[in-house]
Amino acid sequence: MAAALLANTLYSLGFVLEKRALTSLPEVTIRQPARLLRLVLGSPLWIGGSLALAAGFAAQLVVYRTLPIAAAQGIFVSGLVLLVLLSARLLGEETTGRERYALGAILLALLMVVLSLREGADSVSQEAPYSLILLVCVPSLAAGLWLYGSAERRARNRHRRPTTGVEYGVAVGLLYGVSSLAIKGVSSHLTTSGIGGAALDLLSSPYPYLLLFTGVFGLVMSQAALQRCRASLIVPVCTTVTSLFTAVLGTLSFGEALPDDPLRLALRVAGTVLAVAVLLTMPKHDSAPEPPNPAEELASP
Repeated sequence: MAAALLANTLYSLGFVLEKRALTSLPEVTIRQPARLLRLVLGSPLWIGGSLALAAGFAAQLVVYRTLPIAAAQGIFVSGLVLLVLLSARLLGEETTGRERYALGAILLALLMVVLSLREGADSVSQEAPYSLILLVCVPSLAAGLWLYGSAERRARNRHRRPTTGVEYGVAVGLLYGVSSLAIKGVSSHLTTSGIGGAALDLLSSPYPYLLLFTGVFGLVMSQAALQRCRASLIVPVCTTVTSLFTAVLGTLSFGEALPDDPLRLALRVAGTVLAVAVLLTMPKHDSAPEPPNPAEELASP
């Protein structure tokens, strides 16, 4: 539990620091990844944010060794409250009433998932068939890349309405969902004895390569999306997609049984359905800025 709360804090702080650094940088794009990396690596503030995210990754490894996947995701998403508070304080971002209701519904959905857990009743699995992992992850990666590309093509339309970043968040969330499953797989290979054999076993699994792919593409895609959109919206959407992906597909892939008790099962299913429904109904566009009043312009000195 302590590691999960620490991961929440580090992830929220890391995203906010990266967003603040990106606001002072020239526009970045996934079509120029080398330039993007050169710009962000030249920003001490961005490096501080990325180090916080890396430390959150380390804390996440500890969590996956001690908690069931669904329980871990429920705790991770509770960090959205801290993220929204930090975004308002450090970035000056404000959420609309509809968005605040949506975030509240997401937190309610994940609370339902947490309440569906019972200490000692949920097993922590460490193994999954590699073929099943690839069957889940490869199509998800393809879907994330396609969705992000579609959002980018619409963003280049000069007459587009300002986007809230929901599509970007879903796309990056799919990549990070795959990354989360890979982290779970890596955690199963961590051991204090037979380190050499464990390392070879890990390298023969798909997990380090999935982490490498999602790490590189997720970094480039998330930075471009963060620069264009509000962190207080895109990160909650990304986090929710990641958590749902990991909780549902991760539980099935790693063979962690669903609750036997009908009430706990209903809470877990209803929480998942509610979170998905909220994502589908969130506003896709920001309000366009109002045009200036000609009378006020003439009256101004």
